[in-house]
Amino acid sequence: MKIKIALFLLLIPSIVFSQIGLDYYLPKNVTYNNKIPTPKSFLGYEVGEQHASPYEIYAYYREVAKYSDRIKLETYARSFENRELMLATVSSPKNLANIDQIRAEHLKLSNSDVSKSLKPEQMPIVVWMGYSVHGNEASGLNSSLLTIYYLAAAQGAEIDALLNESIILVDPSINPDGATRFSTWVNQNKSQSLVSDANSREFKETWPGGRTNHYWFDMNRDWLYQQLPESKGRLVKYYDWLPNVLTDHHEMGSNSTFFFQPGIPARTHPMTPVKNIELTSKIGQFHAAGLDSIGSYYYTKENYDDFYYGKGSTLPDVNGAIGILFEQASSRGHLQESVNGILSFPFTVRNQFSATLSTLKASKSMRNELLTYMRDFYAEKSTDEVKAFVFGGGNDPVRTWEMVNVMLRNKVEVYKLSKNEILGNTQFSTSDSYVVPMSQPKHRLVKSLFEKRTTFADSAFYDISAWTLPLCMNVPFAESKTAVSLGQKLSEFNFPLGKVVGNSTYSYLFEWDGYFAARTAYELLNKGYKLKYATEPFEALIDGKNKAFSYGTIQILCDGNDPREYLEELAKRDGTVFYGQKTGLTQSGINLGSEKFRRMEKPQALMIVGDGVDYNDAGEVWHLLDQRVSIPLSHLDIASVNRTDLTKYTHIIMNQGRYVDLSEEKIKGFLAKGGTVVALGDAASWLSQKKIGTVGIKPEASNDGKGKRPFVAKSGFDGALVTSGAILEAKLDPSHPLCYGYKQTTLPIFKVNNVTFEETGNPYNTPLVFTDKPLLAGYVHPKNLDRFKNSPAIIAQTVGQGKVVNISDNPNFRAFWYGTNKLFLNSLFFSSGISAGRFEDEED
Repeated sequence: MKIKIALFLLLIPSIVFSQIGLDYYLPKNVTYNNKIPTPKSFLGYEVGEQHASPYEIYAYYREVAKYSDRIKLETYARSFENRELMLATVSSPKNLANIDQIRAEHLKLSNSDVSKSLKPEQMPIVVWMGYSVHGNEASGLNSSLLTIYYLAAAQGAEIDALLNESIILVDPSINPDGATRFSTWVNQNKSQSLVSDANSREFKETWPGGRTNHYWFDMNRDWLYQQLPESKGRLVKYYDWLPNVLTDHHEMGSNSTFFFQPGIPARTHPMTPVKNIELTSKIGQFHAAGLDSIGSYYYTKENYDDFYYGKGSTLPDVNGAIGILFEQASSRGHLQESVNGILSFPFTVRNQFSATLSTLKASKSMRNELLTYMRDFYAEKSTDEVKAFVFGGGNDPVRTWEMVNVMLRNKVEVYKLSKNEILGNTQFSTSDSYVVPMSQPKHRLVKSLFEKRTTFADSAFYDISAWTLPLCMNVPFAESKTAVSLGQKLSEFNFPLGKVVGNSTYSYLFEWDGYFAARTAYELLNKGYKLKYATEPFEALIDGKNKAFSYGTIQILCDGNDPREYLEELAKRDGTVFYGQKTGLTQSGINLGSEKFRRMEKPQALMIVGDGVDYNDAGEVWHLLDQRVSIPLSHLDIASVNRTDLTKYTHIIMNQGRYVDLSEEKIKGFLAKGGTVVALGDAASWLSQKKIGTVGIKPEASNDGKGKRPFVAKSGFDGALVTSGAILEAKLDPSHPLCYGYKQTTLPIFKVNNVTFEETGNPYNTPLVFTDKPLLAGYVHPKNLDRFKNSPAIIAQTVGQGKVVNISDNPNFRAFWYGTNKLFLNSLFFSSGISAGRFEDEED
């Protein structure tokens, strides 16, 4: 009978939609405290009747907390749009009164020196419930209204036992910026007579939609590197508690049902213990029982994976916890047609709430087992042949600074190097190098951050297959198979301040090596300073000694004034070192008045956005320029670009995407007047198709189909050809303007597509070329690897009076790929220098 009722509600017609009440969602045979306001009594509508905004959800949480002694609320972060992110700690009043002591005792589970004396059977379980990191996957955050009401208002022995034995951390809306965007859209486009036609406007968000945060980031990929304020704040609370179970509530396509982990077993990261999968499966039995009881369909151990540790459901797996992904078929609006019938928003909310209840039931039932698992996880010592990783040096302390802080944010132990070391061919100095030993509780996480894995149990990936931290940051590193003596343990790592050396009314020099050199240069240009950059090396006298300055060194023309006081402010902010010069004569190489110092122009960039453009890639550019380099960036939809006068812009940025509606004549006209186009990924393919420049694109690899294969295997074979994210090595020309600031001969590049350039025949326009053995880490199909070998990663050309910079990949990937940001920034600051590499085969 229950199944029949549930199927009826799945097919619920709009005429009775508004008649659904709390009894549709809540467990039966439970009494509720009538002093606790229901969601409808506060919001004015029933859960699922319309989409609640994060503001409404937080307001309801505060209202409930006024009447309940089971809840403690706190704000853990602010979004880019200054929206709060709230965490509710829910437990029995007795536990809340002793919450600091309970937390301190719980954290001892991760300390093998004291954990043996703990008695897990007497400790509360810690459960984190996280809802809707993707803002348009709204059933999760709307179900959080039911979560807090149930936990605050339910009465009886069962809820009392749950609260006595549990600390429940509720994160009701992980992405308030995206969720606000989405809830506004669907509520604006909702009809009183609900429309279920999937073609209706209610189900067709405008670009970029509500999935992402303010800068169009997929925040579910930011748990490990924590480049966003929402993630940084959330992970502080996560590590403050180190929960035993974390749930991550998502949505998927409307024609699906409900998914819960484990995912595909072969796609689990090797650092995750087998016991983790067993416990996840055991918890899954509780989810199945809960969904069975309301007649909902589901599946598990299919799709999705537990490989990349940067997601909400996988980072717990390398922290001694059980991360659980839930995926609910999305109604996207209020009522939508699907292959399974009419899918209602209340039905999707109820399934998410069912998964919440089953998680809590499983956690309580398995409390001792889960607590013991965490204790054993951290007590297990590393048996890896690598005993430590050493890193540091290079020509940019800022990237090392961020690398250390990524680890400190994840509670990894980092030490100063106690004595100079030579590992392999790399020298490490105590002045700027650090050690991460494997003999620490986080050794699994350490291994995943430093390893260069190239072999895998499966050849298809739901997300990226490599994220090697020092390669991301382009910081020298080496592994040691013997223990390395440790210096001081780092508890914090301060930003490396710059300085001003000397004074001058003639000129100052600063090198382009530093991560924030572009921010320094832009501010100086914006304030009217004249800057020039060196196209050849030279030596100058600094403090009585010769100092070598490389390609791209910036000269600030003082015009008789000494800006030292102002430069000291920039030095502290950006880590830039300025060198005062009182003469134009150098010790060797070009002089300061040489024509080989070229004038730097202030970039004024336009980025094309809108339908067809990859909003993640576009957002990463916007974030880099706005948040890190402080460069204003105009972004226009394709239709607006087609009718806008582009002469005010120096650069047009085109990211990965489809540009079918973009006027090629508009782009050609922009180039004809001397503009620069920076094209990444598929945008370079579009330029190639339109014969804008002479870049050729290699055809995609395909499965040859030889031999007999079962039809069911097709998706696996096709998936293996997808390059989801691997790290390749490229040869670098430090004399080329696009490579200024690099003093190395090779550079790690993140490859996240199959776009591959043909060789140009011009020896001067390919400043970055993949090596003949390019794979450093991650999975690449052998056919694609053959395509990538020796192919240009960047092609810089003159086209008419303009320039085109073609970049095969995304140098700004997810904001954590610090090592190649400079390549992209160089295309804005040094594109005028590309003409020096002009070759007769290029267009006039």
